[in-house]
Amino acid sequence: MKRFAIAVCAAALLAGCGEQAPTVSPETVKAPAPAERPAANPLKNAYFGDLHLHTRNSFDAYIFNVRASPEEAYAYAKGGTIKHAAGFDMKLNSGPLDFLAITDHSEYLGVLPAINTEGDPYSNVPYAKDLFSTDGGKVTAAFRKFADTLDEGKRMSDFADLRTVKSAWHDTIDAAKRNYEPGKFTTLVGYEFTSAPDGRNLHRNVIFSSDNVPELPYTALESQNPEDLWTWMEQQRAKGIESLSIPHNANGSNGTMYERTKWNGQPADKAWSELRARNEPLTEITQVKGTSETHPLLSPNDEFAGFEIMEWYIGQTKKITKFDGGYVRNALKAGLEIESKVGANPYKYGLVGASDSHNAAGSYEENNYHSKVGIRDASPELRGSAPPKGKTWADYKMPDGISRFSTWGASGLTGVWAQENTREEIYGALKRKETFATSGPRIRVRFFAGYGIAASPLTTDEGVKNAYTNGVAMGSDLIGKSDGKPDFLVMAMRDANSAPLQRVQVVKGWLDKSGKAQEKVFDVACSDGGKIDPKTQRCSDNGAKVDVKTCAFDQDKGDAELSASWSDPEFDPKQNAFYYARVIENPTCRWSTWDAIRSNVEPNPALEKTIQERAYTSPIWFIPTKAS
Repeated sequence: MKRFAIAVCAAALLAGCGEQAPTVSPETVKAPAPAERPAANPLKNAYFGDLHLHTRNSFDAYIFNVRASPEEAYAYAKGGTIKHAAGFDMKLNSGPLDFLAITDHSEYLGVLPAINTEGDPYSNVPYAKDLFSTDGGKVTAAFRKFADTLDEGKRMSDFADLRTVKSAWHDTIDAAKRNYEPGKFTTLVGYEFTSAPDGRNLHRNVIFSSDNVPELPYTALESQNPEDLWTWMEQQRAKGIESLSIPHNANGSNGTMYERTKWNGQPADKAWSELRARNEPLTEITQVKGTSETHPLLSPNDEFAGFEIMEWYIGQTKKITKFDGGYVRNALKAGLEIESKVGANPYKYGLVGASDSHNAAGSYEENNYHSKVGIRDASPELRGSAPPKGKTWADYKMPDGISRFSTWGASGLTGVWAQENTREEIYGALKRKETFATSGPRIRVRFFAGYGIAASPLTTDEGVKNAYTNGVAMGSDLIGKSDGKPDFLVMAMRDANSAPLQRVQVVKGWLDKSGKAQEKVFDVACSDGGKIDPKTQRCSDNGAKVDVKTCAFDQDKGDAELSASWSDPEFDPKQNAFYYARVIENPTCRWSTWDAIRSNVEPNPALEKTIQERAYTSPIWFIPTKAS
């Protein structure tokens, strides 16, 4: 966090750090005329939203000159236009979202806006003027006070009364109440628990089931230990206040997000595993600061493992050195191993995606990318997709901070399957893990398992009904039978605003006879009529190409919809296992290539010019029948 404070203002000096940006207002978004609420769909609809977004009430967003409010964040999510800290307009090209959780940092919530408000008692703290000075050195020194206390988990004595935190928290709650439109748009009350011991990212987003929430959020200034957060959540649940916790950016934890030990270093036991699983049913697999599915060093036989990898500490120019314990697939595998020893799985995660934008506006679209941290990365030059004016890539060495920004991605979104767009239904889908994550596009994907369901594909309503009736959906357990193999049904549909689909895969993890977790990837559906090679379990390449001079991609390759009925060719009814589906698009231009084209420069040679967007379903866990 110390390095983070330095990086904030070193970059901000170039972008006018300390100059207070004018308050901005969203485009007028008129409330819809009263309409009949859509009927619930018993076969469920796909809804897309962001479970991780910051506004000016987050201490770091405010120092990045972000002044957009929770109200403006909801306006953007509903399809409106709001201003970026640098003054340009931000608006979604793909249309409104279905739901949004605003998750400002609970630590010093609303404090920086108060310090910068004339007449507020907090404006009298001795370092107030330095925080908003035009002298970058003064800003750095003043902001370091906040960063250091987060690193240490200790609250600054100047802000011990929590009155401003309480006020900002109620602003968040009130904005959620005002913007909730049952049947059309769902608001979820939440916040971010910002634990970062020694700079290691152990952050969680806490999402509540309703607007009946505690008077104050539990913060990492009370305790950096996530176990204490879960205990607090249990206490609130006993009072009728339901919530769940979502780990994020495990890739920035240096291997400590999904450890095999408790906070005190003792081995995981059943009680700890059950406490964690009860309070953390989901984990974030993709967001702007990198995708946390897996790493090439962890999955060397997975050719799609290197997608949008970020290998830096969060907010620092320090490299990650430990990957095991920092990626979701390995956590799912570790969960099987821990369960085999203690009788409970702490990492039985459903999967979600999010943006973690600090601009009050998620950046989900490659061709409409405005990154994350206000004035710090507001231009192609500041985010490493164009060299400074007068420079070429050959004579320019990017600073570490900008190099880090260049590895960020236009990601991500959470998809849920729910009967209608209401708080009860959206939260219910999150709780039961009937969720999927995408790297940005609104790809829809369903995944079921069961015995004898192969004859009814998911391409018809009858097939979906049969899958719900006689099988289990993503996020569930499938209890084994003494004979026969289960069927897996999957269907994926493209986002019309993105590229066609190239393939659908199933990722399997299981325990071998020695108790060690293994993994394998199987292609299960190929585009363009392609066939799966029985030896490699892969589709042939469909030949889809991208013109990186214009970002035009092939329209005659790939499919709008892919579906399959699949049976595991290596199935063992005695093995505990998990399965999740991964959908891969045809190649498209990465945001950095779009930036280069618009800046009339060559793309950064250190960055991938194209990517293959994707979606991930929550797993289905196979539970063998126990001997009597």
